[in-house]
Amino acid sequence: MTNISVKVFNVIIKYIYGGTISLENLENSIIFDLLTSSNELGLDELVEHLQTHLVNTNNASWLKLNFAQVYQTCYQVKNPNTIFESEKFISLPEDALISIIKLDEDKIWDYVIQWGKSKNPTLPANPDEWTSDDFITLKTTLKNCLPHVRYFNMSSEKVLEKLWPYIQLFEPKIWLEINTKLLAPEKQISSTILPPRKILKLSSWIDRKETTYTENNPYEFKLLVRGSRDGFDVKTIYNICDQVSNTIIVAKVEDTGEIIGGYNPLAIHNNENKWYSSQDSFVFSLKTENLKNSIISKVKDFGYAIYYYSDTNNSWLQFGNALNLGGNLKTEKKSNCQTYAYEKSIRSNSNGFSVEEFEVFKVSPKK
Repeated sequence: MTNISVKVFNVIIKYIYGGTISLENLENSIIFDLLTSSNELGLDELVEHLQTHLVNTNNASWLKLNFAQVYQTCYQVKNPNTIFESEKFISLPEDALISIIKLDEDKIWDYVIQWGKSKNPTLPANPDEWTSDDFITLKTTLKNCLPHVRYFNMSSEKVLEKLWPYIQLFEPKIWLEINTKLLAPEKQISSTILPPRKILKLSSWIDRKETTYTENNPYEFKLLVRGSRDGFDVKTIYNICDQVSNTIIVAKVEDTGEIIGGYNPLAIHNNENKWYSSQDSFVFSLKTENLKNSIISKVKDFGYAIYYYSDTNNSWLQFGNALNLGGNLKTEKKSNCQTYAYEKSIRSNSNGFSVEEFEVFKVSPKK
């Protein structure tokens, strides 16, 4: 195996025969080569150990400096955002850039434009000074990247701030439909709307996948209830979703901006006062500006997975005690999150909260 160096192979041989490995005297470049070789040889336990070492120890500066090389080699990392901090980011080939776009959305538009400009250094720094030919040049450079940006998931503010200066990069039809969706969200359009990353993450959790789906989302998410449209009382959920199974509720917490929710595979029962058992339900808190990583908490006490309680005066929908939704979600602060029956807490405190908005979706396999 001529692609594996003698130094790396000696480490692997000692690991195979001795079951131990010492990384203290190895340079990070050798450890990375050891990682790729171990992956090629199918040494899964060693691969996991080396990945953890590179990501979780004090190797941030090395990763930032060499992340373009790392990404081009692996095409799959735990934190792809780090690549944009590398000095070698602009050296990425087009196919590597496209793979990043598929994996991450934070500030994607800015990074795509930055990459495109780097390939055309004669373009003026200010797009207000560009000619039509300048826009055509950048559009040609980015023709294979632009379709992977999720324009329809941008707010009106971001469309105005980020996209408007580069309006000449868009075909008239796609620009019209971007604005159509902002002004009339329910109106049908012909353009493909790529699913939000949060939906892809939820889909992967439903399937118990450790890695997030990129684009091949196996589920359809049909909106059943929206607080601002249908009302914020928990009783509304029972009235609209009675006998509906496989639902996800997502809520934005007032003041904090937290995005929390839960997946319920069971049929919802109106006019009940009863615990139901499930092995597949979970609650979650999605990554935001104030939360570094998303949290998933799976049910551990199956007999107390879901609690239904609904009457005309007071209604509760509970995931164990990990997510308790009660009363009017907007005007009352009855709702709270603790840990009973689920693995861990999805909030940093157990105080009552109200929500800015919430939605309930029916999850179905794509036909």
